[in-house]
Amino acid sequence: MHTIRKILRWLEDRTGLGELAMRVAKHPVPPGSKWAYVFGSATLFCLILQVITGVALALMYQPSSSTAYQSLQFITERARFGRVLRGIHYFGASGMIVMVGIHMIRVYITAAYKYPREVTWISGVFLFILTIAMGFTGQLLRWDSNGVWSSVVAAEQLGRIPLIGRPAARLLLGGDTIGGHSLSRFFSYHVFIVPAFIFLLVGLHVYFVLHHGISEPPKAGRPVVRDKYRQWYKEMLKEKGVPFWPYAAWRDLLFGALTICVILGLAVLFGPPGLTEPPDPSLVHTTPKPDWYMLAIFALFALMPPRIESYMIVLGPLATVIFLLCMPFFSNKGERSPLRRPWAVFGTICVVVFVFGLFLTGMHSPWSPKFKAMPLPASTIRSSDSVVVRGASLFYRKACLYCHKIEGQGGDTGPDLSAVARRLTADELKLRLVNGGRNMPAYGGLMTNDELKALVEFLQTRK
Repeated sequence: MHTIRKILRWLEDRTGLGELAMRVAKHPVPPGSKWAYVFGSATLFCLILQVITGVALALMYQPSSSTAYQSLQFITERARFGRVLRGIHYFGASGMIVMVGIHMIRVYITAAYKYPREVTWISGVFLFILTIAMGFTGQLLRWDSNGVWSSVVAAEQLGRIPLIGRPAARLLLGGDTIGGHSLSRFFSYHVFIVPAFIFLLVGLHVYFVLHHGISEPPKAGRPVVRDKYRQWYKEMLKEKGVPFWPYAAWRDLLFGALTICVILGLAVLFGPPGLTEPPDPSLVHTTPKPDWYMLAIFALFALMPPRIESYMIVLGPLATVIFLLCMPFFSNKGERSPLRRPWAVFGTICVVVFVFGLFLTGMHSPWSPKFKAMPLPASTIRSSDSVVVRGASLFYRKACLYCHKIEGQGGDTGPDLSAVARRLTADELKLRLVNGGRNMPAYGGLMTNDELKALVEFLQTRK
């Protein structure tokens, strides 16, 4: 023990880290800094978990287009605790995004971004963007059909940006098309480049929090006055402040530990997202879908009118980021209490409901053909007539069932045809099939007269 004490004293004398740690642990915080303040620390807990599991996965993952898919299969199915490890990394990413989102909402509702914490908010906005970027770049590393095609779609959207779109898409993919070079590029983004910026910004963010102090709980009728706030805050801490450790830190530790336990439980119960088939450039019947935290944007772009899509892809995210970055400068004083800022609370609720609604819509993807639709069973056809049975078979083979639903089976892209014979006559059905309409292709040159007749006969039974 004496030797250990000597070593520790030597290290403290040469580094001063112990004194620095004590100053951080004992720095005063407002006495009301309770459970609403734990989400920032929980985000940091998730980041540490991501670093640990990411390093462990990188020791087994092979970032090569010829072996990446197989290496993930090995990790998931054969490596000891590999399935749980991938699950922890996946749910840890989800947890990090949830926590940073709730943390930003709390900061916005309580106006903690006001003077003198404007730069703290700005660093947090960039951390949120980088957290999303980590999730996006990680999806392609699975090197399955879903991850690859989702990245292709993202590159195509990025390429629509005027002037810089094409170079930006090339920078993202590492060339004009996706391939092994793209995997190497995304591996570098995910493992080196984006984490480096995250570590830098986390350090700056924590420094700003310590430098300006944790924002006190807002109180109605106590506005932020720029000329007086710093002196008031200093006197308030001197009179009422409590040391961060243990009076405030125990909540952070308890909630952080609970967050980690939830992530571990989800990883054990559900495991990582399943791999789809290996990427195949010739596979055109695919419906790439990003991970859940990108589904809202995925749904928004899918639902908006095509005429404005190219403009909104550029202007929407740009306007959102500019608004978040500029907000503390045009609203950096005055009331902080949500009771005195009802429009901020109302706007936050509207945004959360809107994003959650888009998320639910994106989960369902009604605008995409349902390529996994199965042929209609005999109980749905309800006829032994050979022509009608052939028409039902054609309804599936000609991909009509991918977009149209009959008695609860099929896609949602087109109208439900369960009772189409009540709306359209046989001649009207022939006209629609031959000429197409809107997003429906014209089948006039794709079917023989006998096939057309059989299909119409089947649809005429839908009453």
